[in-house]
Amino acid sequence: MTTPSPKAQGSGVPAATPGPAHATAPDAAAPAPSRRHWLILAVESAAQFLAVLDMIAVNIAFPAIGADFRSASTAELSWVLNAYTIVLAALLVPAGRLADAIGGRRSFLTGIALFGIASVACGAAPGLGTLIAARVVQGVAAAVLVPTSLSLALPAFPPRERATAVGVWTAVSAVAASAGPVAGGLLAASDWRWIFLVNPPVVLLAWVAGLRLLPRTGPVRTGSVRGERRRLDPLGTLLVLLGTGSLTTACVEAADWGYGAPATLGFLAVGLAMGALAVAHVRRHPDPVVDPALFRTRAFTAATLGLLSYFLAYAASILAATLLFTGAWGWSSARAGLAVTPWPLTVLVVSMLSGRIVRALGERTTAVVGGLCFAAGPVWWLLLAGGDGAHYAVGFMPGLVLTGIGAGLYQPVMFSAAGLLPARQLSLGSGVLMMSRQGGSALGVAALVMITGGAARPGLDALRAGWVFTAVTAALAAVAGAAVRTGVRVDPGENGGSGTDPLRHH
Repeated sequence: MTTPSPKAQGSGVPAATPGPAHATAPDAAAPAPSRRHWLILAVESAAQFLAVLDMIAVNIAFPAIGADFRSASTAELSWVLNAYTIVLAALLVPAGRLADAIGGRRSFLTGIALFGIASVACGAAPGLGTLIAARVVQGVAAAVLVPTSLSLALPAFPPRERATAVGVWTAVSAVAASAGPVAGGLLAASDWRWIFLVNPPVVLLAWVAGLRLLPRTGPVRTGSVRGERRRLDPLGTLLVLLGTGSLTTACVEAADWGYGAPATLGFLAVGLAMGALAVAHVRRHPDPVVDPALFRTRAFTAATLGLLSYFLAYAASILAATLLFTGAWGWSSARAGLAVTPWPLTVLVVSMLSGRIVRALGERTTAVVGGLCFAAGPVWWLLLAGGDGAHYAVGFMPGLVLTGIGAGLYQPVMFSAAGLLPARQLSLGSGVLMMSRQGGSALGVAALVMITGGAARPGLDALRAGWVFTAVTAALAAVAGAAVRTGVRVDPGENGGSGTDPLRHH
Protein backbone atom coordinates (compact mmCIF):
# COMPACT_ATOMS: atom_id res chain seq x y z
CA MET A 1 0.00 0.00 0.00
CA THR A 2 1.37 3.39 -0.94
CA THR A 3 0.31 6.88 -0.07
CA PRO A 4 0.87 10.23 -1.79
CA SER A 5 4.18 11.87 -1.39
CA PRO A 6 4.57 13.67 1.90
CA LYS A 7 5.48 16.75 -0.09
CA ALA A 8 2.06 16.77 -1.67
CA GLN A 9 -0.29 19.59 -0.93
CA GLY A 10 -2.09 19.26 2.38
CA SER A 11 0.09 16.48 3.67
CA GLY A 12 0.97 18.40 6.76
CA VAL A 13 4.73 18.01 6.07
CA PRO A 14 6.79 21.15 5.42
CA ALA A 15 8.19 21.76 1.98
CA ALA A 16 11.91 21.71 1.43
CA THR A 17 12.19 25.44 0.86
CA PRO A 18 12.55 27.66 3.91
CA GLY A 19 9.46 29.47 5.06
CA PRO A 20 8.02 31.32 7.99
CA ALA A 21 7.63 29.63 11.33
CA HIS A 22 3.95 29.01 10.86
CA ALA A 23 4.64 26.83 7.84
CA THR A 24 5.98 24.02 9.99
CA ALA A 25 3.87 20.87 10.00
CA PRO A 26 1.42 20.39 12.83
CA ASP A 27 2.54 18.23 15.64
CA ALA A 28 5.95 18.62 14.09
CA ALA A 29 8.76 17.54 16.31
CA ALA A 30 12.17 16.07 15.85
CA PRO A 31 12.46 12.33 16.44
CA ALA A 32 12.60 11.71 20.13
CA PRO A 33 15.76 10.40 21.75
CA SER A 34 15.76 6.71 22.58
CA ARG A 35 14.58 7.20 26.15
CA ARG A 36 12.36 10.19 25.54
CA HIS A 37 9.99 8.39 23.17
CA TRP A 38 9.33 5.74 25.82
CA LEU A 39 8.58 8.48 28.33
CA ILE A 40 6.15 10.04 25.85
CA LEU A 41 4.47 6.65 25.44
CA ALA A 42 4.28 6.29 29.23
CA VAL A 43 2.50 9.64 29.56
CA GLU A 44 0.03 8.82 26.81
CA SER A 45 -0.55 5.32 28.16
CA ALA A 46 -1.31 6.75 31.61
CA ALA A 47 -4.10 8.84 30.08
CA GLN A 48 -5.45 5.79 28.25
CA PHE A 49 -5.28 3.81 31.50
CA LEU A 50 -7.41 6.37 33.34
CA ALA A 51 -10.00 6.56 30.55
CA VAL A 52 -10.46 2.77 30.48
CA LEU A 53 -10.28 2.30 34.26
CA ASP A 54 -13.02 4.85 34.94
CA MET A 55 -15.29 3.12 32.45
CA ILE A 56 -14.85 -0.32 34.07
CA ALA A 57 -14.48 0.45 37.78
CA VAL A 58 -17.72 2.41 38.03
CA ASN A 59 -19.68 -0.65 36.88
CA ILE A 60 -18.50 -2.54 39.97
CA ALA A 61 -19.35 0.40 42.25
CA PHE A 62 -22.87 0.70 40.83
CA PRO A 63 -24.60 -0.92 43.86
CA ALA A 64 -22.68 1.32 46.28
CA ILE A 65 -23.66 4.43 44.31
CA GLY A 66 -27.28 3.27 44.35
CA ALA A 67 -27.13 2.85 48.13
CA ASP A 68 -26.15 6.54 48.47
CA PHE A 69 -28.94 7.72 46.17
CA ARG A 70 -31.78 5.48 47.31
CA SER A 71 -34.51 7.70 45.89
CA ALA A 72 -33.21 7.21 42.33
CA SER A 73 -34.54 4.46 40.09
CA THR A 74 -32.28 1.92 38.43
CA ALA A 75 -32.91 3.60 35.08
CA GLU A 76 -31.76 6.95 36.50
CA LEU A 77 -28.70 5.40 38.12
CA SER A 78 -27.73 3.70 34.86
CA TRP A 79 -26.86 7.11 33.42
CA VAL A 80 -23.88 7.27 35.76
CA LEU A 81 -22.49 4.50 33.55
CA ASN A 82 -24.08 5.32 30.22
CA ALA A 83 -23.41 9.07 30.14
CA TYR A 84 -19.67 8.44 30.06
CA THR A 85 -19.87 5.66 27.46
CA ILE A 86 -22.21 7.50 25.09
CA VAL A 87 -20.42 10.86 25.24
CA LEU A 88 -17.02 9.22 24.77
CA ALA A 89 -18.17 7.30 21.70
CA ALA A 90 -19.97 10.29 20.18
CA LEU A 91 -17.08 12.73 20.56
CA LEU A 92 -14.08 10.61 19.57
CA VAL A 93 -14.06 11.61 15.90
CA PRO A 94 -14.81 15.34 16.36
CA ALA A 95 -12.27 15.49 19.19
CA GLY A 96 -9.66 13.83 17.00
CA ARG A 97 -10.36 16.36 14.24
CA LEU A 98 -10.06 19.21 16.74
CA ALA A 99 -6.76 17.83 18.03
CA ASP A 100 -5.39 17.86 14.49
CA ALA A 101 -6.63 21.43 14.07
CA ILE A 102 -5.23 22.94 17.28
CA GLY A 103 -2.31 20.59 17.93
CA GLY A 104 -2.08 17.28 19.78
CA ARG A 105 -0.04 18.64 22.70
CA ARG A 106 -2.52 21.39 23.46
CA SER A 107 -5.41 18.96 23.11
CA PHE A 108 -3.79 16.45 25.46
CA LEU A 109 -2.97 19.00 28.16
CA THR A 110 -6.49 20.44 27.99
CA GLY A 111 -8.10 17.01 28.06
CA ILE A 112 -6.07 15.65 30.98
CA ALA A 113 -6.72 18.81 33.04
CA LEU A 114 -10.45 18.62 32.31
CA PHE A 115 -10.47 14.92 33.22
CA GLY A 116 -8.94 15.73 36.60
CA ILE A 117 -11.43 18.52 37.30
CA ALA A 118 -14.36 16.30 36.30
CA SER A 119 -13.02 13.50 38.53
CA VAL A 120 -13.00 15.85 41.52
CA ALA A 121 -16.56 16.93 40.66
CA CYS A 122 -17.66 13.27 40.47
CA GLY A 123 -16.09 12.47 43.83
CA ALA A 124 -17.65 15.51 45.49
CA ALA A 125 -21.07 15.28 43.80
CA PRO A 126 -23.83 16.07 46.35
CA GLY A 127 -26.58 14.54 44.24
CA LEU A 128 -27.22 12.17 41.37
CA GLY A 129 -27.81 14.94 38.84
CA THR A 130 -24.48 16.54 39.64
CA LEU A 131 -22.73 13.17 39.39
CA ILE A 132 -24.23 12.45 35.97
CA ALA A 133 -23.31 15.94 34.73
CA ALA A 134 -19.74 15.46 35.96
CA ARG A 135 -19.61 12.09 34.21
CA VAL A 136 -20.65 13.80 30.97
CA VAL A 137 -17.73 16.23 31.35
CA GLN A 138 -15.44 13.30 32.16
CA GLY A 139 -16.57 11.61 28.95
CA VAL A 140 -15.81 14.78 26.99
CA ALA A 141 -12.33 14.90 28.53
CA ALA A 142 -11.70 11.21 27.78
CA ALA A 143 -12.76 11.75 24.16
CA VAL A 144 -10.18 14.54 23.87
CA LEU A 145 -7.47 12.41 25.48
CA VAL A 146 -7.92 9.06 23.76
CA PRO A 147 -7.21 10.06 20.11
CA THR A 148 -4.01 11.85 21.16
CA SER A 149 -2.77 8.79 23.07
CA LEU A 150 -1.61 7.30 19.77
CA SER A 151 -1.18 10.39 17.59
CA LEU A 152 1.47 11.88 19.88
CA ALA A 153 3.24 8.61 20.66
CA LEU A 154 3.46 6.95 17.23
CA PRO A 155 5.53 9.62 15.42
CA ALA A 156 8.16 9.41 18.16
CA PHE A 157 8.94 5.81 17.15
CA PRO A 158 10.58 4.59 13.96
CA PRO A 159 8.23 2.48 11.82
CA ARG A 160 9.81 -0.84 12.80
CA GLU A 161 9.16 -0.12 16.49
CA ARG A 162 5.55 1.06 16.21
CA ALA A 163 4.05 -2.38 16.68
CA THR A 164 6.02 -2.66 19.93
CA ALA A 165 4.78 0.77 21.02
CA VAL A 166 1.16 -0.09 20.26
CA GLY A 167 1.70 -3.44 21.96
CA VAL A 168 2.68 -1.63 25.15
CA TRP A 169 -0.30 0.69 24.74
CA THR A 170 -2.57 -2.34 24.25
CA ALA A 171 -1.08 -4.02 27.31
CA VAL A 172 -1.80 -0.93 29.41
CA SER A 173 -5.42 -1.01 28.22
CA ALA A 174 -5.64 -4.70 29.12
CA VAL A 175 -4.24 -4.02 32.59
CA ALA A 176 -6.75 -1.20 33.07
CA ALA A 177 -9.61 -3.43 31.95
CA SER A 178 -8.55 -6.24 34.27
CA ALA A 179 -7.73 -3.93 37.18
CA GLY A 180 -11.04 -2.09 36.86
CA PRO A 181 -13.21 -4.66 38.66
CA VAL A 182 -10.63 -5.18 41.40
CA ALA A 183 -9.95 -1.48 41.92
CA GLY A 184 -13.65 -0.65 41.76
CA GLY A 185 -14.50 -3.31 44.33
CA LEU A 186 -11.74 -2.34 46.76
CA LEU A 187 -12.39 1.39 46.55
CA ALA A 188 -16.17 1.01 46.69
CA ALA A 189 -15.78 -1.08 49.86
CA SER A 190 -14.45 2.07 51.53
CA ASP A 191 -16.39 4.74 49.60
CA TRP A 192 -17.30 4.76 45.91
CA ARG A 193 -16.15 8.38 45.68
CA TRP A 194 -12.53 7.21 45.93
CA ILE A 195 -12.87 5.70 42.45
CA PHE A 196 -12.83 9.27 41.16
CA LEU A 197 -10.68 10.94 43.81
CA VAL A 198 -7.66 8.72 43.13
CA ASN A 199 -7.47 10.23 39.62
CA PRO A 200 -6.29 13.82 40.36
CA PRO A 201 -2.77 12.90 41.61
CA VAL A 202 -2.18 10.78 38.50
CA VAL A 203 -3.66 13.53 36.32
CA LEU A 204 -1.36 16.14 37.86
CA LEU A 205 1.70 13.97 37.30
CA ALA A 206 0.69 13.23 33.69
CA TRP A 207 -0.01 16.93 33.02
CA VAL A 208 3.39 18.04 34.33
CA ALA A 209 5.16 15.24 32.44
CA GLY A 210 3.22 16.08 29.27
CA LEU A 211 4.15 19.74 29.59
CA ARG A 212 7.83 18.82 29.76
CA LEU A 213 8.00 15.90 27.33
CA LEU A 214 5.42 16.30 24.56
CA PRO A 215 6.59 18.07 21.40
CA ARG A 216 5.29 21.58 20.90
CA THR A 217 2.62 21.64 18.25
CA GLY A 218 0.76 24.20 16.21
CA PRO A 219 -2.46 24.37 14.22
CA VAL A 220 -2.71 22.34 11.03
CA ARG A 221 -2.24 24.35 7.87
CA THR A 222 -3.79 23.38 4.58
CA GLY A 223 -2.20 23.99 1.24
CA SER A 224 1.44 24.75 0.71
CA VAL A 225 4.00 26.57 2.81
CA ARG A 226 1.77 29.59 3.36
CA GLY A 227 -1.41 27.51 3.48
CA GLU A 228 -4.52 28.56 5.32
CA ARG A 229 -5.30 27.42 8.81
CA ARG A 230 -7.75 24.51 8.83
CA ARG A 231 -11.34 25.45 9.46
CA LEU A 232 -13.70 23.63 11.74
CA ASP A 233 -16.78 21.98 10.29
CA PRO A 234 -19.67 22.78 12.67
CA LEU A 235 -22.42 21.11 10.62
CA GLY A 236 -20.40 17.98 9.99
CA THR A 237 -19.42 17.82 13.65
CA LEU A 238 -23.07 18.11 14.67
CA LEU A 239 -24.13 15.36 12.27
CA VAL A 240 -21.39 13.01 13.51
CA LEU A 241 -22.30 13.77 17.13
CA LEU A 242 -26.01 13.12 16.58
CA GLY A 243 -25.37 10.00 14.51
CA THR A 244 -22.87 8.27 16.78
CA GLY A 245 -24.61 9.48 19.94
CA SER A 246 -28.01 8.17 18.82
CA LEU A 247 -26.68 4.82 17.65
CA THR A 248 -24.66 4.31 20.83
CA THR A 249 -27.65 5.27 22.99
CA ALA A 250 -29.84 2.76 21.15
CA CYS A 251 -27.25 -0.01 21.68
CA VAL A 252 -26.60 0.83 25.33
CA GLU A 253 -30.23 1.26 26.37
CA ALA A 254 -31.89 -1.39 24.17
CA ALA A 255 -31.73 -4.07 26.86
CA ASP A 256 -33.65 -1.87 29.31
CA TRP A 257 -35.98 -0.19 26.86
CA GLY A 258 -36.66 -3.31 24.77
CA TYR A 259 -35.34 -4.00 21.29
CA GLY A 260 -38.65 -3.23 19.65
CA ALA A 261 -39.52 -0.28 21.91
CA PRO A 262 -40.34 3.04 20.23
CA ALA A 263 -37.45 4.77 22.03
CA THR A 264 -34.91 2.20 20.79
CA LEU A 265 -36.21 2.27 17.22
CA GLY A 266 -36.42 6.06 17.31
CA PHE A 267 -32.80 6.53 18.37
CA LEU A 268 -31.71 3.92 15.84
CA ALA A 269 -33.60 5.72 13.04
CA VAL A 270 -32.15 9.09 14.02
CA GLY A 271 -28.65 7.63 14.14
CA LEU A 272 -28.93 6.06 10.70
CA ALA A 273 -30.45 9.22 9.20
CA MET A 274 -27.75 11.45 10.70
CA GLY A 275 -25.10 9.02 9.49
CA ALA A 276 -26.43 9.18 5.94
CA LEU A 277 -26.52 12.98 6.06
CA ALA A 278 -22.99 13.06 7.49
CA VAL A 279 -21.68 10.91 4.62
CA ALA A 280 -23.34 13.18 2.07
CA HIS A 281 -21.95 16.26 3.84
CA VAL A 282 -18.31 15.16 4.04
CA ARG A 283 -18.31 14.24 0.35
CA ARG A 284 -19.12 17.87 -0.55
CA HIS A 285 -17.39 19.93 2.15
CA PRO A 286 -13.91 21.27 1.23
CA ASP A 287 -12.46 20.51 4.69
CA PRO A 288 -14.90 18.15 6.45
CA VAL A 289 -14.82 16.84 10.01
CA VAL A 290 -13.96 13.40 8.58
CA ASP A 291 -11.85 13.51 5.45
CA PRO A 292 -13.04 10.80 3.01
CA ALA A 293 -9.40 10.51 1.91
CA LEU A 294 -8.77 8.58 5.14
CA PHE A 295 -10.62 5.64 3.68
CA ARG A 296 -8.78 5.71 0.38
CA THR A 297 -5.96 4.02 2.24
CA ARG A 298 -7.08 0.41 2.02
CA ALA A 299 -5.14 -0.71 5.08
CA PHE A 300 -6.69 2.02 7.25
CA THR A 301 -10.19 1.14 6.07
CA ALA A 302 -9.48 -2.53 6.76
CA ALA A 303 -8.21 -1.64 10.25
CA THR A 304 -11.36 0.37 10.97
CA LEU A 305 -13.66 -2.48 9.92
CA GLY A 306 -11.42 -5.10 11.51
CA LEU A 307 -11.42 -3.39 14.90
CA LEU A 308 -15.20 -3.04 14.73
CA SER A 309 -15.53 -6.79 14.12
CA TYR A 310 -12.90 -7.64 16.72
CA PHE A 311 -14.57 -5.61 19.49
CA LEU A 312 -17.95 -7.10 18.59
CA ALA A 313 -16.38 -10.46 19.39
CA TYR A 314 -14.43 -9.19 22.39
CA ALA A 315 -17.33 -7.54 24.21
CA ALA A 316 -19.69 -10.43 23.54
CA SER A 317 -17.08 -12.98 24.67
CA ILE A 318 -16.38 -11.30 28.00
CA LEU A 319 -20.08 -10.88 28.75
CA ALA A 320 -20.82 -14.49 27.74
CA ALA A 321 -18.06 -15.74 30.05
CA THR A 322 -19.46 -13.71 32.96
CA LEU A 323 -22.99 -14.99 32.31
CA LEU A 324 -21.75 -18.58 32.16
CA PHE A 325 -19.85 -18.30 35.45
CA THR A 326 -22.56 -16.47 37.42
CA GLY A 327 -25.49 -18.19 35.71
CA ALA A 328 -25.09 -21.77 34.51
CA TRP A 329 -22.21 -22.46 36.90
CA GLY A 330 -23.62 -20.45 39.81
CA TRP A 331 -20.36 -18.77 40.81
CA SER A 332 -20.11 -15.55 42.82
CA SER A 333 -19.14 -12.29 41.09
CA ALA A 334 -15.75 -12.31 42.82
CA ARG A 335 -14.98 -15.85 41.66
CA ALA A 336 -16.16 -15.01 38.15
CA GLY A 337 -13.84 -11.99 38.08
CA LEU A 338 -10.88 -14.13 39.06
CA ALA A 339 -11.82 -16.76 36.48
CA VAL A 340 -11.53 -14.20 33.65
CA THR A 341 -8.03 -13.05 34.66
CA PRO A 342 -6.12 -15.47 32.34
CA TRP A 343 -7.43 -13.40 29.44
CA PRO A 344 -5.90 -9.99 30.36
CA LEU A 345 -2.74 -11.65 31.68
CA THR A 346 -2.24 -13.36 28.31
CA VAL A 347 -2.95 -10.10 26.48
CA LEU A 348 -0.35 -8.37 28.64
CA VAL A 349 2.39 -10.91 27.89
CA VAL A 350 1.69 -11.27 24.16
CA SER A 351 1.27 -7.51 23.62
CA MET A 352 4.68 -6.84 25.12
CA LEU A 353 6.18 -9.31 22.62
CA SER A 354 4.12 -8.13 19.65
CA GLY A 355 6.88 -6.00 18.14
CA ARG A 356 9.22 -8.99 17.81
CA ILE A 357 6.40 -11.16 16.49
CA VAL A 358 5.45 -8.59 13.84
CA ARG A 359 9.07 -8.27 12.72
CA ALA A 360 9.28 -12.05 12.41
CA LEU A 361 5.92 -12.74 10.74
CA GLY A 362 4.91 -9.45 9.14
CA GLU A 363 1.85 -7.32 9.87
CA ARG A 364 -0.66 -9.23 7.76
CA THR A 365 0.28 -12.66 9.03
CA THR A 366 0.29 -11.44 12.64
CA ALA A 367 -3.17 -9.86 12.28
CA VAL A 368 -4.65 -12.91 10.56
CA VAL A 369 -3.18 -15.31 13.13
CA GLY A 370 -4.44 -13.05 15.91
CA GLY A 371 -7.98 -12.97 14.54
CA LEU A 372 -8.04 -16.73 14.06
CA CYS A 373 -6.68 -17.35 17.56
CA PHE A 374 -9.44 -15.19 18.97
CA ALA A 375 -12.03 -17.10 16.93
CA ALA A 376 -10.58 -20.38 18.24
CA GLY A 377 -11.50 -19.41 21.81
CA PRO A 378 -15.30 -19.52 21.39
CA VAL A 379 -14.94 -22.61 19.19
CA TRP A 380 -13.16 -24.29 22.11
CA TRP A 381 -16.04 -23.32 24.42
CA LEU A 382 -18.59 -24.61 21.93
CA LEU A 383 -16.91 -28.00 21.91
CA LEU A 384 -15.84 -28.41 25.53
CA ALA A 385 -17.61 -26.00 27.91
CA GLY A 386 -20.27 -28.12 29.59
CA GLY A 387 -22.66 -27.45 32.41
CA ASP A 388 -20.27 -28.37 35.22
CA GLY A 389 -18.01 -25.60 36.48
CA ALA A 390 -15.54 -28.20 37.72
CA HIS A 391 -14.26 -28.50 34.15
CA TYR A 392 -13.18 -24.84 33.97
CA ALA A 393 -9.45 -25.67 33.71
CA VAL A 394 -9.99 -27.87 30.65
CA GLY A 395 -13.28 -26.69 29.20
CA PHE A 396 -12.96 -22.92 29.48
CA MET A 397 -9.56 -21.54 30.52
CA PRO A 398 -7.74 -22.64 27.32
CA GLY A 399 -10.30 -20.64 25.34
CA LEU A 400 -9.49 -17.57 27.44
CA VAL A 401 -5.80 -18.06 26.70
CA LEU A 402 -6.52 -18.39 22.97
CA THR A 403 -8.58 -15.19 22.90
CA GLY A 404 -5.86 -13.45 24.91
CA ILE A 405 -3.21 -14.51 22.40
CA GLY A 406 -5.46 -13.30 19.60
CA ALA A 407 -6.02 -9.93 21.25
CA GLY A 408 -2.33 -9.43 21.96
CA LEU A 409 -1.44 -10.11 18.32
CA TYR A 410 -4.36 -8.40 16.59
CA GLN A 411 -4.76 -5.05 18.33
CA PRO A 412 -1.19 -3.70 17.99
CA VAL A 413 -1.17 -4.26 14.23
CA MET A 414 -4.60 -2.76 13.65
CA PHE A 415 -4.14 0.30 15.85
CA SER A 416 -0.73 0.88 14.21
CA ALA A 417 -2.65 1.64 11.01
CA ALA A 418 -3.08 5.18 12.33
CA GLY A 419 0.61 5.62 11.50
CA LEU A 420 -0.20 5.25 7.79
CA LEU A 421 -1.87 8.65 7.79
CA PRO A 422 -0.27 12.05 7.21
CA ALA A 423 0.80 13.83 10.37
CA ARG A 424 -2.06 16.31 10.09
CA GLN A 425 -4.62 13.49 10.29
CA LEU A 426 -3.11 11.32 13.02
CA SER A 427 -5.49 12.35 15.79
CA LEU A 428 -8.53 12.13 13.53
CA GLY A 429 -7.46 8.67 12.33
CA SER A 430 -6.87 7.55 15.90
CA GLY A 431 -10.32 8.86 16.82
CA VAL A 432 -11.89 6.84 14.00
CA LEU A 433 -10.14 3.66 15.19
CA MET A 434 -11.15 4.34 18.79
CA MET A 435 -14.75 4.88 17.69
CA SER A 436 -14.62 1.44 16.06
CA ARG A 437 -13.53 0.10 19.44
CA GLN A 438 -16.30 1.86 21.36
CA GLY A 439 -18.99 1.14 18.79
CA GLY A 440 -18.00 -2.49 18.44
CA SER A 441 -18.03 -2.97 22.20
CA ALA A 442 -21.50 -1.43 22.55
CA LEU A 443 -22.86 -3.44 19.62
CA GLY A 444 -21.25 -6.65 20.90
CA VAL A 445 -22.95 -6.37 24.28
CA ALA A 446 -26.28 -5.48 22.65
CA ALA A 447 -25.99 -8.42 20.25
CA LEU A 448 -25.26 -10.94 23.00
CA VAL A 449 -28.10 -9.64 25.16
CA MET A 450 -30.42 -10.05 22.17
CA ILE A 451 -29.11 -13.56 21.45
CA THR A 452 -29.58 -14.65 25.07
CA GLY A 453 -32.98 -13.00 25.34
CA GLY A 454 -31.79 -10.61 28.02
CA ALA A 455 -31.79 -13.35 30.66
CA ALA A 456 -29.63 -12.80 33.74
CA ARG A 457 -28.94 -16.54 33.81
CA PRO A 458 -29.12 -17.74 30.20
CA GLY A 459 -28.95 -21.44 29.45
CA LEU A 460 -26.07 -23.14 27.71
CA ASP A 461 -27.92 -23.28 24.39
CA ALA A 462 -28.26 -19.49 24.36
CA LEU A 463 -24.61 -19.06 25.31
CA ARG A 464 -23.55 -21.44 22.55
CA ALA A 465 -25.42 -19.27 20.06
CA GLY A 466 -23.45 -16.33 21.45
CA TRP A 467 -20.18 -18.19 20.98
CA VAL A 468 -21.08 -18.85 17.35
CA PHE A 469 -21.60 -15.11 16.94
CA THR A 470 -18.22 -14.28 18.51
CA ALA A 471 -16.39 -16.90 16.43
CA VAL A 472 -17.87 -15.53 13.20
CA THR A 473 -17.13 -11.87 14.02
CA ALA A 474 -13.57 -12.74 15.07
CA ALA A 475 -13.09 -14.63 11.79
CA LEU A 476 -14.30 -11.53 9.91
CA ALA A 477 -11.72 -9.53 11.85
CA ALA A 478 -9.06 -11.97 10.62
CA VAL A 479 -10.22 -11.40 7.03
CA ALA A 480 -9.84 -7.64 7.54
CA GLY A 481 -6.37 -8.25 8.95
CA ALA A 482 -5.29 -9.74 5.63
CA ALA A 483 -5.62 -6.27 4.04
CA VAL A 484 -3.50 -4.44 6.61
CA ARG A 485 0.11 -3.60 5.97
CA THR A 486 1.49 -0.81 8.13
CA GLY A 487 5.20 -1.08 7.55
CA VAL A 488 5.38 0.60 4.11
CA ARG A 489 4.39 4.22 4.07
CA VAL A 490 5.72 5.67 0.82
CA ASP A 491 7.01 4.53 -2.57
CA PRO A 492 10.75 4.12 -3.06
CA GLY A 493 12.19 7.37 -4.31
CA GLU A 494 9.74 9.63 -2.49
CA ASN A 495 11.26 12.24 -0.22
CA GLY A 496 13.97 12.67 -2.75
CA GLY A 497 14.62 8.98 -3.08
CA SER A 498 15.28 8.44 0.59
CA GLY A 499 12.44 6.04 1.12
CA THR A 500 12.12 7.25 4.69
CA ASP A 501 8.94 7.46 6.69
CA PRO A 502 7.21 10.86 6.37
CA LEU A 503 6.24 10.77 10.01
CA ARG A 504 9.91 11.04 10.85
CA HIS A 505 10.17 14.31 8.87
CA HIS A 506 8.72 16.52 11.57
